[in-house]
Amino acid sequence: MMENETIFDRLRNGETIAHDDPERESLRDASFATMKLLRQLNAAFDAGEIRQLLAAITGAEIDSSTALFPPIYINYGKNTRIGKKVFINFNCTFLDLGGITIEDEVLIAPNVRLLSEGHPIEPENRHSLIPKPIHIKRNAWIGADATILQGVTVGENSIVAAGSVVSDDVPDNTVVGGIPAKVLREIPSTA
Repeated sequence: MMENETIFDRLRNGETIAHDDPERESLRDASFATMKLLRQLNAAFDAGEIRQLLAAITGAEIDSSTALFPPIYINYGKNTRIGKKVFINFNCTFLDLGGITIEDEVLIAPNVRLLSEGHPIEPENRHSLIPKPIHIKRNAWIGADATILQGVTVGENSIVAAGSVVSDDVPDNTVVGGIPAKVLREIPSTA
């Protein structure tokens, strides 16, 4: 660990955080601060107010072309980046300690889960935290009730079928589905 590097810096750098890390409590404190803002966001009915509160949660500007239908659940927020012309539907969950990037023109259906964090399989280390970023590329469509797991990139123009669990990268211009998600077909180019 470098001097002056916080637990949040270490997470962004992909470092596994041990269950007994001396800064671990700051993760919980940050989550509670985010929950306070989420409570306001999830009660809001004005698109501008929703974007303003989402910007406060993420620490980044949210473009006026991006829309979110609350409720949404986010455990941290500062490691989420959302592009332009993005639509996020009702009841999504973002665990973003590992980082979540949503590029322009992405559609996210209801009940989608983006989970950029996981835990080791060894029982003695199970309470440690393993962060790996999620990247959803331009014009992707994530179907209802889909789960995107840590370390996954969803390719440009790709579709994740409803109810899928995605544990491996999705190539550009493909439709994936199932548990675990597999390529079902390619999407023909219109160019």
